[in-house]
Amino acid sequence: MRLGVLGFQPERLSQARMCRGLTLTALATMIGKSSASLSKWERGEQLPEADALEKLAQQLGMPSSWFLTPTPTYGDNVCFFRSNASLTKAAQTISEIRLKWLNELSLKIQELIDWPAVNVPRLGLTNHKNITDTEIEQFALQCRKWWQLGLGPISDMVLVLENAGVICVREELGYSKMDGSSKWFKTDDRPYVFLAADKANGVRSRFDAAHELGHLVLHTDVTSLDFNKKERYSEIERQAHLFAGAFLLPAESFAAEVARPSLDTFLALKPRWKVSIGAMISRSKQLGIIDEDYAVRLWKNYSARGWRKGEPLDETINFEPIRLFPRAINLLLSEGGLTKEGLLNTFGLGAPDCEQLCGLPEGFLSKKFSLTELPIKLKAVDSKSRQPKSDNVLVFPSKT
Repeated sequence: MRLGVLGFQPERLSQARMCRGLTLTALATMIGKSSASLSKWERGEQLPEADALEKLAQQLGMPSSWFLTPTPTYGDNVCFFRSNASLTKAAQTISEIRLKWLNELSLKIQELIDWPAVNVPRLGLTNHKNITDTEIEQFALQCRKWWQLGLGPISDMVLVLENAGVICVREELGYSKMDGSSKWFKTDDRPYVFLAADKANGVRSRFDAAHELGHLVLHTDVTSLDFNKKERYSEIERQAHLFAGAFLLPAESFAAEVARPSLDTFLALKPRWKVSIGAMISRSKQLGIIDEDYAVRLWKNYSARGWRKGEPLDETINFEPIRLFPRAINLLLSEGGLTKEGLLNTFGLGAPDCEQLCGLPEGFLSKKFSLTELPIKLKAVDSKSRQPKSDNVLVFPSKT
């Protein structure tokens, strides 16, 4: 007879521990157990007893019931990462786990709400080495045509993804070298995109979103063996980068606006196209608008102006909001007959994780808001005139 909590799911412990960035030794110390015991729990060789499970839940910030919930069959599609440096392996692991949890929350939502239908074209080539740059350019244009975007600037890249049925999340990971990740899940045959908010800005995040879209449409059938090989990874990333540039800056319309390319020209175009000056330099070279020598001169001038640390106007272009999940949550709370507590019970995750994954304000699900917490207060009154000191008075409707 096995001792411990029956139904315990070893993968849940691995997910939670790695998502919190903890080693076996660190977590073992936190709960007063040996790392050998935790290792056996994660391998499914032993089961934690009830008190140990409760300590795990407290230290990892998860409901105890989460560790008893079987994981779905996510599928073996590759999870693409914007960075493959060894220093970001932990960030890659976390972002993939967050995408898995987002997928699970999405599956719960889909029992109650119809997401937009998946409408993402796929190139259909099984070998990325057979994809030419010309085909990437053409396919980027076909995607624009498919979604009726025209050839002008795209006002909201995240909205394009969500309208096409892609589920997105943006979070800070604590790793500045991690930009984003994406994955097609077999659970619902739907693509998911993680956008990292660390050390980023709205311009960079837009390009990250377009880059992940490139993976979703070009590399559906790439295997993990291909992606994990350095030389193949570099080419796969280059192709996604080219797609992003071609999608955000179509050859015909962009070239027509940079007949006389210069840094100041690109700076003037930045608010319109919402693309970095660096990306415009690279795109101009790809299109043959400038040659190698002129590109080198532009990059030297770019560095001399100190723009590698941050470009002008970066702060004026905001992060594009995640809309699908917040709207779904509001709909379920206002018309779906669910309370916040009921919603959390449905999801099975703790409030902080749900809030982050669903794009909700901190405390939205964990706090019980009341009328006393509404941000209004009495105006200060001048004792002589008995009038408010400013004219910003809260006016209530009259009883008529």
